[in-house]
Amino acid sequence: MAGAKRFGRFYLDKEKDMVVDLYRENDEISYVLRTPNHHTGNLITNFAKLCGLPVSRDENGLKVIRGVIPCYVNGENRILYAFRFLNTKVANVFPDGRIERKASIPAIAKTLMSQTKEYRLDEMRTIIKSYIRKNCKFRTDLHTHMNGNLEPDVLVAFGIFHELRYPYYYIRKLELKLTKTQTDRVMKDRAKAAALFADSGLTGKYLDRKIDDHTFVNFADLILNNLRNAPENIRKIRNALTIPKDGQAVFTDLEKVYLYRYVFTKGVPSEKKLGKKDLSRIPDEDIRAYVMELEADRKRPEYVGNTLFMDKLLWIGRTYARYGIDYVEISDTTLVKKEEAARMLAEAHRILPAVERETGVLIRFLASIRRIPLTIVKDRVTPNDYLAENLKVLRAVASDPYVAGSDFVGEEINDILELKPVITEIVKIANETPGFVIRIHAGENDSLRDNVANSIRCVAESLAPGQAMPAMRIGHGLYTCNLNTPKGRKLLNELKAYGVTLEFQITSNVRLNNLSDLDRYPLKGYLRAGVRCVQGTDGGALYGTDSIDEELSLEKLLGLSEVDLLRMKETEEAIETAARRTFETKKKQLEEVLSGSDVESFFSDKIKATPAPKEVLWIEKEKCDAAKELSHMIRPLDAEKLPVILAGGSFNNDRHQTRVTPEGKALIDRLLALGDPEKICFVVGHRISGYEAYLIGENRGRFDIFAFVPARLTSKERDRIRKSGVFVRVAIEPTGPGVYKSIAYEIFKRRPSVLLALDGNSAAANLVQEAKNAAVKSAIFVNARSGVLREKAEMLEGDVTAFSGGEAIADRIMEAADKQESVRR
Repeated sequence: MAGAKRFGRFYLDKEKDMVVDLYRENDEISYVLRTPNHHTGNLITNFAKLCGLPVSRDENGLKVIRGVIPCYVNGENRILYAFRFLNTKVANVFPDGRIERKASIPAIAKTLMSQTKEYRLDEMRTIIKSYIRKNCKFRTDLHTHMNGNLEPDVLVAFGIFHELRYPYYYIRKLELKLTKTQTDRVMKDRAKAAALFADSGLTGKYLDRKIDDHTFVNFADLILNNLRNAPENIRKIRNALTIPKDGQAVFTDLEKVYLYRYVFTKGVPSEKKLGKKDLSRIPDEDIRAYVMELEADRKRPEYVGNTLFMDKLLWIGRTYARYGIDYVEISDTTLVKKEEAARMLAEAHRILPAVERETGVLIRFLASIRRIPLTIVKDRVTPNDYLAENLKVLRAVASDPYVAGSDFVGEEINDILELKPVITEIVKIANETPGFVIRIHAGENDSLRDNVANSIRCVAESLAPGQAMPAMRIGHGLYTCNLNTPKGRKLLNELKAYGVTLEFQITSNVRLNNLSDLDRYPLKGYLRAGVRCVQGTDGGALYGTDSIDEELSLEKLLGLSEVDLLRMKETEEAIETAARRTFETKKKQLEEVLSGSDVESFFSDKIKATPAPKEVLWIEKEKCDAAKELSHMIRPLDAEKLPVILAGGSFNNDRHQTRVTPEGKALIDRLLALGDPEKICFVVGHRISGYEAYLIGENRGRFDIFAFVPARLTSKERDRIRKSGVFVRVAIEPTGPGVYKSIAYEIFKRRPSVLLALDGNSAAANLVQEAKNAAVKSAIFVNARSGVLREKAEMLEGDVTAFSGGEAIADRIMEAADKQESVRR
């Protein structure tokens, strides 16, 4: 390949992770496959093993696959190069440089290859031909999120075209490189920002973060006036706009990605503009093409005054048109914010008719309420305050034709029954607003398996006399009670009787650590039972997927038949038909009441005039403030001791009780005998039950034991913790299933550790995944007798030690602890 010239490039996946560079020398075309965004090497190693290909190293020492593409002469005496992996053609390469891709690697397969050292899917579920039968092709995306729709390259193009402010904090976090001129300028601006917070009372890293968050560079300047570093900077920024690549992620990763995306999706133009920009210098050809199209749009009357939000809607429409989608419902929390909702609707009315004319895509919104007030708790605003405001705004905007209904969003770590009063108010709005959709995210993880059934019952029990069941959809529905039990059969009957639709998003389920075994995916069972089901993407750009890849994954990875797909298509067609009819009715009604008023003024006045509900909207089961009630027990983790986290009682779902076995007791006894209290401490959850209770009982005060507890506790939980004599760390999360986030933040992201997972469900699996993804390596030991944990360990083979004995593994755990202790020191 020494004399070969670069001939072309394409990607085997949507996220540009599996890069195929082509080289030509005379009539021979060779290739080099790289995975530059995957640092463990698992992805390329597993793919090479699957295809029976050798792995070599490039000039930078990174693993690559090299080969030669066979040359053929077709029946028309034309030369082409047929590029295959195993028996699947992935591309035709033509002598004139054209590349015609025929197959791809879906995000699910790529994630699972990255996750483990022992990949188990076969060729047919890994290299997938990109063809869907026309009669089965889905035409809607009924489950997606506003700021997760657009691909990273489009967002980067927005940043350049709109010259958005880019925080210095992200430049430091992503280790982006600046020129000397840019560095000098940003340091001067940082000094000005520092003066603003001189009297803030903040110190150390908290002050630095505040200053860096308020120090900005012009994003266009960052790219266009820094061409030497631009390709690498763009690669790092692109990677920050999707969830982590080297395996499965958890909800905290998703929350972080949204923060990186907000710079581009909710961005503010820089005060210091570049003036004329030479767009031809943008080094990435796709981003360059997008920016050029944004420039060309400004010459079209319908787009000349586009704001960033309007451009976002336009490009969402263009993206969906590219994948053959013509109807979309997008969840967005902006529509329940009194300061922003009216302006958002005004801009939507200005741009969406033009979007539909150009693309054929009708975009509508689900006004979304956060199901749990994670950040609001820190701001000392009660749930009732924010929920009352959300409902006030929702009632005011529900009549807009572009508002299809409502949604509950956020990580599913609380019981939906806590929100029954809110659901009751929404059912009232649905009664006043024909066609209003009520969607509830439920059953995404296995923490609360009754959430799906309880969601339906909350709506059904809130109906006014004579009120028909509103259009209801469940987002995910992945985990419920066992459908083969009487309770499960009752749920199936309710789903069918009430006409509830379940929405499935398989890629996000896998990539967010809610599903590892595809054989357990329940979609086929629901379809066989006659339940209405549709597909969504969950904000596909976050997960490296789109509507076509999702459908291909359902067909190829789950083995859905043509009949199955047609049933889903029939359901989505019925939903779309009803939605379009409702849209036209509401559009005429709005035109009649506007009476010459503009949309923003009309809804702004309506929001002000709409009363907020007076009822208590958040049902809390007599919970107390953990920080206040346990203040005398709160202590920071000892920086001089290695934390050993024990999951064995606190990280279960709402039904599972840990059964303490003799082998488990022997393991803990051995750990207590071998460990040095001067070198290690133990960390448990808030329930003080199962193995965690046994550890505390046998410890007798020798080792420091810290319990991570949610911000809100029941009186029983509080009393149990008080009696235990442990030290306490209070998490920012108000409910137990979310405590894993604080453990990850305080331990896995900051210091070496050992995780011993003896029992648990999704929260325990998240804890294992966080430990695997740790910024500082954690030694992970998992009890293979626990079904959920065994499944997780199999997915992480090579990074996790699975065991089924008791005392014997204790010595290996302590050896690992000694190694981690040496790393810490």
